[in-house]
Amino acid sequence: MAARWAVGAGSAWVCGLLGWARPERWLASGSLFPLSCIHTSTSLQKFGKWEKKNRIVYPPQLPGEPRRPAEIYHCRREIKYSKDKMWYLAKLIKGMSIDQALAQLEFNDKKGAKVIKEVLLEAQEMAVRNHNVEFKSNLHIAESMTGRGRYMKRIRYHGKGMFGIMKIVRCHYFVKLVEGPPPPPEPPRTGFDQAKEYVQQLRSRTLVNTL
Repeated sequence: MAARWAVGAGSAWVCGLLGWARPERWLASGSLFPLSCIHTSTSLQKFGKWEKKNRIVYPPQLPGEPRRPAEIYHCRREIKYSKDKMWYLAKLIKGMSIDQALAQLEFNDKKGAKVIKEVLLEAQEMAVRNHNVEFKSNLHIAESMTGRGRYMKRIRYHGKGMFGIMKIVRCHYFVKLVEGPPPPPEPPRTGFDQAKEYVQQLRSRTLVNTL
C-alpha cells in the first residue's frame, strides 16, 4: 500500500512539473514569441569592448561646426592563426585607404590576409548600412591590431613511447575605419629629434620628496 502511494505521489509530482514547464505558460496567448521576462539567445549575445564603441552617441553638432567623420569598429575573434604572423599583415595596411588595403591583401598568399580581407569587407558594409557613410570607398584604416586568443596545449605522440607538447594558437583581429581620406604620413624622425624629446621628458618630470 505504501509503495503504491509513493508511486502515485511521484507520478503526480512529475505531471505537475511538466505542466508548470509547458510552453503555453511562458508564451503570450496566440503568439510564438517569448515574453520579455525570458532571456532569449538574441538578448544573450556578448559584445566585447571593441564592438561596444559603435554604440557611442555624440551630442548634436553646432551649425558652423565641421561634420564629424564616421567611425566603425569591427573585429573577429578566435582566429586559428598566430598573432605574430597576423601582426605583420595588420601593420601593413594601417594608414591605407580601404581600396588600397584590399588590393594589397588580394595579392598576398598568406592565410591571415584572407581573414583580414573578409573583416574589412564586413566593416565596409557596416559603414554604409549602419553609420550613414555615403561612399564606401571614402574610408581609411585608422587602427589595425591583433591580440592573443585562446592557447591550448595538446600531446603529439612520437615513436617508442615518446611524446611532445604542441600548441594550438588563436588570435583576435581588430580594425577601426574612419570616414575620409587617410592622413599624410609623418616625416621620418632622426636620432637627434628622438634625443631632444627624451631630454625634454627628463626635464619635465616631477621628482617627489625633493627640494
